[in-house]
Amino acid sequence: MSKLIRHICIVLFVMAIGYEAVGQVNRFVPAQTPSRPEFNPVRPNGNNKKGAMGKKLEAARNRYISRQLDLTDEEGTKFWPLYNQYQQELTAVRILKRLNNSTSSTNGTEQIDKEIYYESQLVGIRKRYRDSFSKILPPEKVSILYKSEQEFNDELIKQLSERSERAGN
Repeated sequence: MSKLIRHICIVLFVMAIGYEAVGQVNRFVPAQTPSRPEFNPVRPNGNNKKGAMGKKLEAARNRYISRQLDLTDEEGTKFWPLYNQYQQELTAVRILKRLNNSTSSTNGTEQIDKEIYYESQLVGIRKRYRDSFSKILPPEKVSILYKSEQEFNDELIKQLSERSERAGN
């Protein structure tokens, strides 16, 4: 169980690093993309810029979402800048949340309150962008978007877990 928790923390950390500002993503995806996104872990370069792993994860996530949503040209043009902004806001809160969890606070109640506050911030961002996404996409596609994000994260965790087991960790 601790291995799973460790992998989840790694995934969240990598995702938080990987969601910096990105230019508009082209909606066209190569026709021969695999059904399962490829993840080829490369160590981040350690500076504040997105590492190779973050870029690959972001690209894989965007390809996966593109396939799931099947956006029209007009939808894609409006959707991707908004989605990138959405990811930036989520990442900013996740970083604060992670920093809150990494500091040893003498007041445990204060740390828990901050944790709950950051969780509510994440939910607030998701709700706000749900409304923004609904102005661009039909409700069915907005639902698919949120499901696709969760499916992608679940697949990422599964693949990391499988690699860890193969490596004997």
